Amino acid sequence: MEILSGVVSKDHVHILASIPPQLSVSKLVQKVKGKTSYKMQREFQALRKQYWAQRMWARGYFACSTGNMSDEMIRQYIEKHTEKEETFRVEE
Repeated sequence: MEILSGVVSKDHVHILASIPPQLSVSKLVQKVKGKTSYKMQREFQALRKQYWAQRMWARGYFACSTGNMSDEMIRQYIEKHTEKEETFRVEE
């Protein structure tokens, strides 16, 4: 998997990723949510206390392919979908 672009907002995350066809989107989301939850709770003690024996991330997700749009159109959408305060970006 390669993350091409992304934005972390207060209550959701946008990621533009390139994944191989043999990797299902559901497995990718499962791994990303699991690994990020684990690492964040290891690094931030307050999160560990807050989410002990609970889910850190919501159960659902939305995913779509870029078949009808270019990657550049999606990058522009992600860039414009940011909040002015406390925004984290991942770019190429």
